[in-house]
Amino acid sequence: MNADKSICSLDADSQYVELAVEVFAMLADATRVRIILALRDGEMAVGALAETVGKSPAAVSQHLAKMRLARMVSTRQDGTKVMYRLENEHARQLVADAIYQAEHALGGMPAHHRNPRETA
Repeated sequence: MNADKSICSLDADSQYVELAVEVFAMLADATRVRIILALRDGEMAVGALAETVGKSPAAVSQHLAKMRLARMVSTRQDGTKVMYRLENEHARQLVADAIYQAEHALGGMPAHHRNPRETA
């Protein structure tokens, strides 16, 4: 049983706990959360991201540079444009879960629990 425990990264004593805290720190910024939400459906250039999140291209570029170092986003050159995309689905899922938790904090029936037919 202890052998099984040593390979589980979800244990309280996991070597990944401190790294997970760094991931949460990276996501503790509204602009970065908005960038992840904007990128959840595919890649975008800095200008389009800046327009979507309501920030200047320079500010978005700085956030993207940090997110790239954290391996949350990756890039692809498209002519003169640099296209950004989520590195994997985990940052998208973390943000979605945080939004869902925020909905719960407001009380009542969160939108993500409602039957789609009820909201129509």
